[in-house]
Amino acid sequence: MSTAPHGGIGRRIAYYRSVAHLTQRQLAEAADIHLGTLLKIERGVRGASDSVVEALAAAIGIDPSLLLADRAQASSRIVAALPTLSAAIAAYDLPDDGPVRPLSELSAAVADTVTWRLASQYVQITRRLPDLLTELFRAGPERDPAVAALTASALRSADAVAYKVGAYDLSARLIELMRWSSALANDPNLAATTAYVRTETFFAADAHQQGLRALELALDAGPAPRAAPAIAARGALHMRAAVIAGRAGNASAADTHLAEARRLGDQVPEAIYGGTAFGPSSVRIHEVSVAVSLGSDHVHRALDVAREWAPPPDLPAERRSGFYIELARAQLWSGLPDDAFESLKVARRIAPQHTRDHRWVREDAATLRRLKRGHAESLTGFAEWCHAT
Repeated sequence: MSTAPHGGIGRRIAYYRSVAHLTQRQLAEAADIHLGTLLKIERGVRGASDSVVEALAAAIGIDPSLLLADRAQASSRIVAALPTLSAAIAAYDLPDDGPVRPLSELSAAVADTVTWRLASQYVQITRRLPDLLTELFRAGPERDPAVAALTASALRSADAVAYKVGAYDLSARLIELMRWSSALANDPNLAATTAYVRTETFFAADAHQQGLRALELALDAGPAPRAAPAIAARGALHMRAAVIAGRAGNASAADTHLAEARRLGDQVPEAIYGGTAFGPSSVRIHEVSVAVSLGSDHVHRALDVAREWAPPPDLPAERRSGFYIELARAQLWSGLPDDAFESLKVARRIAPQHTRDHRWVREDAATLRRLKRGHAESLTGFAEWCHAT
């Protein structure tokens, strides 16, 4: 079992413990470790094993990557876990014999993965998903629509990690299994969600026109937007279609889909529907995404949004950090490198693992470094942190 080095981890634990308003004794009891062990870790006298780091992070309510002295450890652990995830889905139709928890417990376990995905807690996902997916396959998605729906949700959480770290072949396999399981669930809203996620394969392949067509076909086949879940499912598809239309250079289609997403977003409160955030704030964030997708001639629209609005703190961390990552690109293209660097730092504070693994962050940090703008030391440190070249 690996052990996190002493340097920095004790200070990080103490910091996040104080943010959570926990005493050392309270944290030790919540994490089920000896108080003396925690005291030594916080003083830097000893390191912390993986299991201790995970227990402390769970007790505080954060991802373990935030406690690691070297954030590169988080990425290396995620990448190292991908083969185990691949092995779990390779045997989806031939699961090993073993125990299966009651449906209520499986549902709670899958709900945890959704929470981790929305908070960009990728270490947690990669540690828990392989065994959970194997158990769900064992439970029989083909025999129980409820199990099929849970399987689709768990596969989506696994895909979030694979896609973010650039494992696009694995991501595509996970999405195909998500399509398989969502079809077994016979849930139109889940089918719409699956179409939303499938767009990642088109983004990865730069097949934007085909992706737009796939989303428009999903909209044609989708449920009538009467109840809130169906409204949100349809609105999310329009948000996604607006962005990919922008990437395809189709400004007219982008604006049409964005207007429809805005109309539907005004009909429901901001919330998580079927694992996807949707509502007025999510649509506003996608206005920035569409502006950046359409290119440098449209980025003033992104700056206009950011001038009068910022994502509220109750939105998922990944979505909020994505807003600032896209805004940074708009600012960089507009000749505002200092503002762009500030936006990237905000994104890092909100969701460090999501920000660190984002291709645009590496590209923009490298550009900023070449421009030699901002505080040289902090910019260099940021560029090294996200592996900008």
